Amino acid sequence: FGAAMVEGVQSSNAIATGKHFPGHGDTAVDSHSGLPIINLPRERFDKVELVPFRKAIEAGVASVMIAHISLPQIDNEQIQPLKNPVLPIYSESVETPKESATIPATLSKKVQTDLLRNQMNFQGLIVSDAMDMSGLTLYIGQEEAAVRAIEAGTDLLEKPADAAAMIRGIVNAVKSGRLTEERINQSARKLLAWKHQMGLFKQKITPIDSIDKIVSSKEVRDLADEVGKQAITLVKDDGKNLPLAKDKKIFILAVTNGPDITFVANTLTRILRQNGYRFEFAALDERSTEADQNRAFERASKSDVVIAALYGRVRSGARNSGMLPPAGANVLQKILASEKPLINISFGNPYLILNYPQMKTYIVSYGDMPSLQKATANAISGNQDFYGKLPITVGNYPLGTGLSLKK
Repeated sequence: FGAAMVEGVQSSNAIATGKHFPGHGDTAVDSHSGLPIINLPRERFDKVELVPFRKAIEAGVASVMIAHISLPQIDNEQIQPLKNPVLPIYSESVETPKESATIPATLSKKVQTDLLRNQMNFQGLIVSDAMDMSGLTLYIGQEEAAVRAIEAGTDLLEKPADAAAMIRGIVNAVKSGRLTEERINQSARKLLAWKHQMGLFKQKITPIDSIDKIVSSKEVRDLADEVGKQAITLVKDDGKNLPLAKDKKIFILAVTNGPDITFVANTLTRILRQNGYRFEFAALDERSTEADQNRAFERASKSDVVIAALYGRVRSGARNSGMLPPAGANVLQKILASEKPLINISFGNPYLILNYPQMKTYIVSYGDMPSLQKATANAISGNQDFYGKLPITVGNYPLGTGLSLKK
């Protein structure tokens, strides 16, 4: 999948990036808010985390992004937390820094030069993760972080908390001889080469006024609709709730972990109405009161079938990333306990069913884009079949799972 993504992106005159090296999957801390630790041996990385990066490199990926992750069995250099660290503006919480930690991969020559460059033979751009994230800033200032990252092998420093401080640190390091001009030029040449490859010397400025005409064209919308149609996946329908009957009393409950409660399910409901359905609707988010919850459950109780549109999106830096807000989760649990016929649709985190194993009908729609909501509405209406297959294993449902309504 990673190699296919690289080839697709770079066939359209854009740079693809493999991230977050050497693997962010087995972490329990969000690096926006703290420093994750993966205390595993190199042998494990070779078997698991490094596999997709090797495939991406073989596919010619242009850049690789380095993670703010501590890897004590690969680089055990000790670091101490700062007394007055820079805190990010986009993370909702900050972890208490560990009194003694090991250096993040962002600053590790053993990770970037020894492993990625020399052992894995990656010759493209090494890009840092955002340099204002707490996984870095809790332990090291911006001036020193810039210099250490470049010493480790980084070519492009992304999103500093203080750009002036980073530039000052790099300039002073060159003046003192700590960094050579040739080392700076080495990265500059790579950046210039890729800009040339992308045609950015012929067209240096993006014509902003033309963007909407391109990305909102009929051709692009049709492609998005086709992708949506092929993607949505029916994981299980033990409740035999599909296709949705028009003669039932239907209640739709939208649950969102975003700020979009007033319009979150607009496309889903619009297409269902176009398909001839009539229904009641309510939405819940983290601000919903106990009274809101009670009203929603009462309406669900009076219906013949409930559609739970679950927008548990994954959001970087958010404390409830991938999860449902408590108000919505409470009502969902009560509906499940009542054994009311329930069609559950995940418009975000595909693993939601792991928290609600009693779900009898479960659809994974992967995202909240209009194309995915439209395809989902058409599929549960019986106007199209379910064509998608899980690209991952979700609990007892292995990679490749995907049911069809056709007999």
